[in-house]
Amino acid sequence: MVDWVKGRAGIGALACFLAAGMAAIPPAMARDVTDMAGTTQSVPDHPARIADLWFAHNELVLMLGGAGQVVMTVDRPQARPWMYTVFPALFQARAVNGPQVNAEALLQDRVDLVFVPDATATITAFRGVGVPTLVASFRDVDGLLRVVDMTATALGTPQAHDTATRYRQMMMQTVNDVRDPLAHVTAAARPRVLHVQSLHPLRVDGADSIVDEWITLAGGRNAATGVSGNMKPVSIEQVAAWDPDVIILGPDSGQPDAGMQATWQHLRAVRAGHVHQNPSGVFTWDRYGSELPLQIRWAAKTLHPELFTDLDPVGMTRDFYRTWFHYDLSTAQAQQILAAQPPQPLPQAPSGTHP
Repeated sequence: MVDWVKGRAGIGALACFLAAGMAAIPPAMARDVTDMAGTTQSVPDHPARIADLWFAHNELVLMLGGAGQVVMTVDRPQARPWMYTVFPALFQARAVNGPQVNAEALLQDRVDLVFVPDATATITAFRGVGVPTLVASFRDVDGLLRVVDMTATALGTPQAHDTATRYRQMMMQTVNDVRDPLAHVTAAARPRVLHVQSLHPLRVDGADSIVDEWITLAGGRNAATGVSGNMKPVSIEQVAAWDPDVIILGPDSGQPDAGMQATWQHLRAVRAGHVHQNPSGVFTWDRYGSELPLQIRWAAKTLHPELFTDLDPVGMTRDFYRTWFHYDLSTAQAQQILAAQPPQPLPQAPSGTHP
């Protein structure tokens, strides 16, 4: 993970804030929550003003019913138009650049709960002025489920707890539904898949990542041998040496430029027509959001269409959004998401809301 939030503030910042007459009565702390770094924090009974400073985690809060409570987010409508289309309440939040957020900004916005991606030095500053701060990072399916549970506990509503329980059951069912048809597929019959996060610069996803996990669950083998972690830089010559059977392009990867075209066109996957655009909706399916079950099913059908003839990508997308986001996608909207295209028209902020 990268450090999305920097800056420090001490107790002196809180004193200045109080002196300015802007303080609110601190919310009652109702329960302890242990975050993904193993730190236990007391959180408000009903957190009303949440700052979510990890791009992927915003979708989890929204799914769990916390859209109206988010007052600060790092997800902007220009980058996540489906997020703002499906959850227009997010327009009420202040969109911030993570590195510029400091403890004073949290106090000014009367934030009573913060989610961050990493256990950075900034957490000390946030907690030092009395704002509960929870680390929400994860790198696999099990971690995702634990973060969903942690977030539901922090939100503290019956809706959040019920959604988290049902989501866990659905995720386990998804894994079983793709695993069973693939049980007798030999290693040799599992295609070597290269997931390209970016073409400019050229970066791929290797082992020890959630991308590697869904490739394996979907009946593939990660072609990026010798690479560990997300978004690792490689050369086009290295891609040619791997010569993958299938290439999946991340939603924001771009297209091959003239400098790599000669090598690109000779790749096995390109010659066979096995280059696929990864879907992207409220968040990108291929990474760390709650749409991961959709990614697993889509990837399984993409890699082994003969084994998943009954799987309807449009239908499953519409059903997921209706069930988990309480939003009725049209067929055309589901097709746009599957093609990693933005909604039309693009969402617009209501007058009087944050830009």
